[in-house]
Amino acid sequence: MSRASAAINRALDWLPLGRLLHAHVRHLDFTEVTVEVTRGDRGLDGLRIAFLSDLHAGSFMNEDELCAIFESVNEHAPDLVCLGGDLINTRECEILYYRRALQCIDPPLGVFAVPGNHDYFWGRDIGLWEAFLSEYGVQVLNNRGVRIERDGATLWIAGVDDLTEGTPDLATALFGVGANEPIVLLAHHPDFFFEAAAVDVDLTLSGHTHGGQVAFKGWAPLNHSRFDYLAGMFTVERSTLYVGRGVGVTLLPVRFGARAEIPIVTLRSVAADR
Repeated sequence: MSRASAAINRALDWLPLGRLLHAHVRHLDFTEVTVEVTRGDRGLDGLRIAFLSDLHAGSFMNEDELCAIFESVNEHAPDLVCLGGDLINTRECEILYYRRALQCIDPPLGVFAVPGNHDYFWGRDIGLWEAFLSEYGVQVLNNRGVRIERDGATLWIAGVDDLTEGTPDLATALFGVGANEPIVLLAHHPDFFFEAAAVDVDLTLSGHTHGGQVAFKGWAPLNHSRFDYLAGMFTVERSTLYVGRGVGVTLLPVRFGARAEIPIVTLRSVAADR
């Protein structure tokens, strides 16, 4: 997004027509997604991940709306919540909209986040963005990974920097992963799946595309993926990608054929069937 289009976006935020249009795009789908993982122990079977991407706080998305969204996530009882980038739209101060919202969720295995291209809108240094999230209990996985445990089984959850505005480093994010440990990777841009699949990452969760934001029978005039990873599930051998349509909007408060979405991903461990 250019600075000129950002200025247009901010102007529309305050116009009655912009607010009226946004009232018609607030419908939010919670999509139940099941992904089989062949590595790991049976304790991971049934683990639930809520994936929120592209909220674009400040672009027709205020603090009260964020709180309502996060409270609705709680109703789906996820084990962990992942924030897939573009939390803000065009201004650093928009991250402050999350002060109340982040206090609305407390999943047992934690909250994790990676940056998106809009989080870099005002420059390369997103230190304040990271510091704010850390202060509110979010683990920022900017080219790093952590091990989490559930019922005696472990999972490596990792994240990489944004593909277009940052410097993603998958090797660093996967440093320390166990030989038979399943990997869930957060990567804002779905085209990073090309690298993730090359090293057998079990599940990559991405956003960025908004499902086109305006789409006609699965085709969108604006497709931000060179590999046509517009929305939904894709597989390469034993690696899976799920591209969420995102929660918010940018530039124009319009969605057509690409409703806002929060995927609720349930892991099914093949080990549980042995």
